Parts: sequence; C-alpha cells; structure tokens
Amino acid sequence: MLSSFKNHMVKELKELTLHSRMANKVLILYAHQSSGSFNAAAKNAAVEVLTAQGCTVEVSDLYAMKFKATATVEDITGEVKNAEHFSYAEESKLAWEEGKLSADITEEQRKLSEADLIIFQFPMYWFTVPAIMKGWFDRVLTQGFAYSDEKRYSLGIFKEKRAILSFTTGSHESMFSANGINGDMNVTLWPLQNGILHYCGFQVLAPQIFWAPARVPAETRSAMLEAWRTRLQGLLGEEPLSFTPVDCFDREKGFQLKPEVHEKQATKEFGLTVGTHLGKPLPPNNQMKAGV
Repeated sequence: MLSSFKNHMVKELKELTLHSRMANKVLILYAHQSSGSFNAAAKNAAVEVLTAQGCTVEVSDLYAMKFKATATVEDITGEVKNAEHFSYAEESKLAWEEGKLSADITEEQRKLSEADLIIFQFPMYWFTVPAIMKGWFDRVLTQGFAYSDEKRYSLGIFKEKRAILSFTTGSHESMFSANGINGDMNVTLWPLQNGILHYCGFQVLAPQIFWAPARVPAETRSAMLEAWRTRLQGLLGEEPLSFTPVDCFDREKGFQLKPEVHEKQATKEFGLTVGTHLGKPLPPNNQMKAGV
C-alpha cells in the first residue's frame, strides 16, 4: 500500500513539474481572414488569459502571413534528389536534415519546437481545417522533424507537448450528434486529432468547440467566450484525451491489435477508440472529453 502511494505521489509530482514547465511557451496557429471575427475574439482571449498566467504567447496568423498552403518543390532550396520522380515526403525530409527547407517552413518549425502548448484556432470548413491550415500541417510537419517510423503516436516526437483544436462550426451541436444529419463529431475529429496530432505524439486536449456562433444571439456568443476564458485558466493542467498506446499493436503483424489486448476488450461494451472500435459501439465522447 505504501509503495503504491509513493508511486502515485511520484507520478503526481512529475505531472505537476511538466505542467509548470509547459506554462512557459504557447503557440497559437490562427486561421481566419477577419480581425473582427468570433475566431479572432477567441484567439485574443487565449493570448490575454495565458499571457496573464505568465506564458509567452506567439501567434502565427496564417492569412496575415500569406502562408503558402501548397506543398511543392519550391519548399526546398537548391537541387532536389530526384526531380523526375519528385516525392515531397522524401525530399522534405532530406531538406530538413540538410537545412534546405524554405525560410517560412523553418520559422514555423522553430516556433513549434519552442512551444509547450499549441492552440489551433479556426473555423471548420467542410468538416476539417481551412486549406491554409492544412497547408501548414502538410509543409511544417515534415518527416524527421515531426515523425518517423519509430517515433509516432504514443512514442511520437512531440509527446512532451500539448495541442488543442479550438474552432467554430456553421451548424448547431444537435446536427453533429450520433443521430444528427452531419454525423457524430467524435468521428469528424478522429482524422485531425488522431491522424495528425496524436500521430506526431502530441498529448491532445479535449477540443474547444464553439457551436454555430453566427446563428446565435450576441449574449450567447459572449457566454461562449467567457466559458473559453474560464477554461483557459486551467488548460495547462487538463488531462489529455485517451488513445491506444503503440505497444498494444503487433508491428510484425501489420500493427494489428495484439491478441491479449483484444481478449481483454472482449467483454467490454464499447470499442477502444473511435478508430479502433473492434466492431463495437463507439466509446461515447472519445474525441471530445478526457477520461472516457
């Protein structure tokens, strides 16, 4: 019992130390064209609250920066290895290793490397991020810098960093439910939160979703922003979402779930995650709430 208590206290101390360290630098990736938008207000609230907590906050305003959204050969300075059969993944990895990536990519990689918490602030376009933010993912998260075959998911390069999606929708919350016409928001979020953020190792915090701010009264929008400000006060100490660790999968068998893990889940009502659901009902709010 004493040993268990000591182990628990050591774990708590490590987490507190990590959260303390993580209070230092925040990067906000902001993608909206208008400084008068609700997204701008949400971004400004994050800057204000986190700065007041002693954080150093840096903002990449992608539209103001005219950030290039397309991944092309122009992202590499000098000659490429194979111009005839150009592979962006291979060439950008080599360019990163040799310091030949374009200046805008190098600068964003610097910001990301220095940040402890990354906030992605955007309006949801066509059930995903705007093209300019997708371009940031495509160009900045290069192989080698952000991931490798050995370092991904729970073993990922950014496993000491936290990330959160903060976004507005055009539709009401009811439309993004399991019975809604848009489908379950947990399913919509899986490619972004698992396929990009968790893939690179980030500890993914529950998303901050502003449901259809353009379709609600001004007082409701104000309440949304106030709730965001309140959440920001304790954001650095939040528990991240749950994902299945890499060691639960068998590399030699095409990264299939190990039999012992599968057997352990046999009597469970729900699948492991939205993606690894084992043919069972999806775990409720798996991509929207921590600890479920």
